[in-house]
Amino acid sequence: MTTDRTNLLGLDLQAMEAFFVEIGEKPFRARQLLQWIHQYQITDFAEMSNLSKALREKLAAIAEIRVPEVMHEHISADGTRKWVIRMDGNNAIETVFIPEAGRGTLCVSSQVGCALTCTFCSTAQQGFNRNLTAAEIVAQLWIANRALNKDPKGNRVVTNVVMMGMGEPLANYANVVSAMNLMRDDYGYGISWRRVTLSTSGMVPMIDKLKQDCPVSLAISLHAANDELRSQIIPLNDKYPIAELLAACKRYVEGGQQRRHITVEYVMLAGINDSAQDAKDLIRILKDLPTKINLIPFNPFPGTDYRCSSRNVIEKFKQQLMDAGLVVTVRKTRGDDIVAACGQLAGEVKDKTRRSQRLAEQEVVFVK
Repeated sequence: MTTDRTNLLGLDLQAMEAFFVEIGEKPFRARQLLQWIHQYQITDFAEMSNLSKALREKLAAIAEIRVPEVMHEHISADGTRKWVIRMDGNNAIETVFIPEAGRGTLCVSSQVGCALTCTFCSTAQQGFNRNLTAAEIVAQLWIANRALNKDPKGNRVVTNVVMMGMGEPLANYANVVSAMNLMRDDYGYGISWRRVTLSTSGMVPMIDKLKQDCPVSLAISLHAANDELRSQIIPLNDKYPIAELLAACKRYVEGGQQRRHITVEYVMLAGINDSAQDAKDLIRILKDLPTKINLIPFNPFPGTDYRCSSRNVIEKFKQQLMDAGLVVTVRKTRGDDIVAACGQLAGEVKDKTRRSQRLAEQEVVFVK
């Protein structure tokens, strides 16, 4: 449901200050409102006690704090949680929380479906409907915090956010950056840039822009060490081949005040990209880039012809990379019993406009 009132949920500090100035109020009110919404999780202006009664009534007349509805919540045997969240047009997105010792990671979606056609990913098979607004992106963190604060154990909180859910985050640049600004803001969620990670399939121009606008941790969805194979797995590689992508990654980590590395995501596909030669090629192309390689066992979904590499093959692949001096981890599969593992998020995507048309529209935005 939409209204004529402004939804304040997705406004970062700069946008919130502009909103208050526009309605004739002092910009410092923005900080107060951000705390009420994101730290105290209050959505009723009447409860915001450090605002005057007149201001509360004004806000109630022209604005709202609207959080999407949770349709379903699924809890895995390993503690992973998945929320299916209703969007307009009978669409739905999925958000996943992964609890671990000393940390809790929330996997956040940025689009309803995805305009890219990566062959190993279930989301890509669902088609594409639209970008999420900044409010709909940050709402996933708001919803997770509300649900987890009710956990009787009281020990599962979101410490890390990864933009690795449904969609390509850099194809929804402005809204994703606004949402990440809120995640990082001390008046919002106060999450360090090191603990906010954006994963991209390789939209090179936007990687350079991200460094200037919102320098968070960066992960690249690589999955192959040569262009021919990567283009089969990730068709976007035809536009931004590996050399261009790795050059952008090198620019991203250079010149920063803090030491950085790039997380390289590499899904293990049996007989496709898991040979000793594939490992040798990966070592060669990554030798000059500070990286942490994350090997991801492939998680199957209906209709796929891919199979996961065997545990033995994955271990040999890992050891070959480590022997060359690379930092390597193997991602533990979590939440696969509730279809919440990496590559399995699908949601419900209706009204699918042709993906090629939507991707072309997004690329027009990139060059503006």
